[in-house]
Amino acid sequence: MSLKDKVAVIGVGCCKFGENWTQSQEDMLVEAAYDAYGDARIEPSQIQAAWVGIQYASTGMAGIGLADPLKLYGIPVTRCENFCASGMDAFRNAVFSVAAGVYDIVMAAGVEKLMDAGSRGLPGTGGGHPFIGGVSAPGMFAMAANRYMDKYGITKETMGKVAVKNHYNGAVNPKAHFQREVDLETVVNAPMIASPLGRFDCCAMTDGAAVAIICRADMANKFRDDPVYVKGLGLSVYTGQPNYDPNFDYLGFSSTQHASSEAYKQAGVSNPRKEISFAEVHDCFTITEILNYEDLGFCNKGEGGKFIEEGISSIEGELPVNPSGGLKSFGHPIGATGVRMIYELTKQLQGRADGRQVKNPELGLAHNLGGPGSVACVAILGW
Repeated sequence: MSLKDKVAVIGVGCCKFGENWTQSQEDMLVEAAYDAYGDARIEPSQIQAAWVGIQYASTGMAGIGLADPLKLYGIPVTRCENFCASGMDAFRNAVFSVAAGVYDIVMAAGVEKLMDAGSRGLPGTGGGHPFIGGVSAPGMFAMAANRYMDKYGITKETMGKVAVKNHYNGAVNPKAHFQREVDLETVVNAPMIASPLGRFDCCAMTDGAAVAIICRADMANKFRDDPVYVKGLGLSVYTGQPNYDPNFDYLGFSSTQHASSEAYKQAGVSNPRKEISFAEVHDCFTITEILNYEDLGFCNKGEGGKFIEEGISSIEGELPVNPSGGLKSFGHPIGATGVRMIYELTKQLQGRADGRQVKNPELGLAHNLGGPGSVACVAILGW
């Protein structure tokens, strides 16, 4: 079944991402939700069901993580957890509910409060891989970076240009975590995290919340004259132990390839490089964005380095990628990121992305990649 043009986004909201010490998780959700209510021109009582992406149980068990702060009582509220795709999977489930005709107006939200966890990195999930131990996220993607550098000959400077681009975009984004530019020398010479990935090759821990209000397409114009429509959605899950898969070469992720293929099929996209106007992709590390270019079909295998080197993915380029600043600059509060991408796509398509607006967008793509590349979700929005 195709979802194309059956569901509309009528309002989006987002709090400022960052080290939000003075805000609780509930504070951030309330701010983002009322931002979205105002954008959609609706009252909270009109929400018929809600889904919330929260990765860590310590920051929100069950649907009460959303129901309590927003007083959304007496309606279905569901927590979604799917690694870094948690927020976009919440959006996906909300879209399906409307497309199925069960509800008219629903909410998709995402939130994570990571800075109060007290750990040096992400909260531990326990255990480790029996062969390679408890490999960290930087360690996992460092292996991908080394493999890619060996296979295709790119350098740290090539990966560093992803960070330079995304910090350039995020510097003018008032809700981004890091609102400053960085130069290539700073990126390349930054302290090492997991060779060859330095500090500026890795996204940071962040607090944040984002909300999207969606409704039936046939009633969207009752709320605003510029609704944005869902064109396609794809979700794909592969093994959480890719090291056991003899076909896994660290040069791409099957989950992204299959999720994007499903989304393209629904949206009627046959040539992503030409038909997608801009994209928000999962740049948890600089090498990940380069791999995403290829997995999403923006360029051929091995050409991701050329794609960034030639400025194709710059905000003025042929296919702007992460005009928001991406995870690198906007930040990555895990459960919130996917919905924040929907926020960005909606603003861009409506021509409301002040200071970072791409030219004449028609189709926007959002992509999350979670775990050791084991889950991916892709959404396409447009007119």
